[in-house]
Amino acid sequence: MGGADPLSEATLPLAREQARRIATAFLPAQRFGNRRDYYYSRGKLGSDPLYPGVLAALNDAPAAPLLDIGCGLGLLAHVLRQQGNTLAYHGVDIDAGKVARAEQASARAALPHARFTCVDASAALPAHHGNVTLLDVLQYLPAPAQTQLLLDAAARVAPGARLVIRTTLADHSGRDRTTRITDMLAHLVGWMGTRPRHYPDADSLRSPLETAGLRLQMTPLYGNTPFNNWLIVGERPPAA
Repeated sequence: MGGADPLSEATLPLAREQARRIATAFLPAQRFGNRRDYYYSRGKLGSDPLYPGVLAALNDAPAAPLLDIGCGLGLLAHVLRQQGNTLAYHGVDIDAGKVARAEQASARAALPHARFTCVDASAALPAHHGNVTLLDVLQYLPAPAQTQLLLDAAARVAPGARLVIRTTLADHSGRDRTTRITDMLAHLVGWMGTRPRHYPDADSLRSPLETAGLRLQMTPLYGNTPFNNWLIVGERPPAA
């Protein structure tokens, strides 16, 4: 991750047509079926700078398998495929319904290297050795479980590979307050099955990850959103 910061340019969401093409995998089989996932994925991909940020963070990482913790509908697998990235992808999420719909959309889009598993990441993670992503998950866990998950995720990062985290940081800013309100509303309307539990600050992220041997880079990833989102990239030094 030397030289110019590749994340500084990754502040825009996917282009509208890119978002639409990916979202078609989430259309219902029936003409008048539920289109919630289609509109959600199209809207998120077309408005959130998350995915370009993750792509930039993984751009020159080793072509090792990717474990996506808290994968939701598996949108990252579709974005990676669209950008020509052929990393073997394993998405895990606690929401069995989302995992099932992620599997259906992956099959429809014919993603060749993607699989999905229903897993409670706060209890145990599958064996893995490669790159890891942890996107918009931490705030739904209490503080001790966050620390343990960070250590567990870092332990699965291979030499030269990366752990990419997107989270809001607790800094009592206006963006912080806006993020907290939006997360709570997402829970109240039923999109998120659990309510936010604890928002980490920079030190509570830095300490366990540096203890685990990762070199950190922390970059704001606001884009055009009002949220206090940051991208944290932890790289394990290559083996000597």
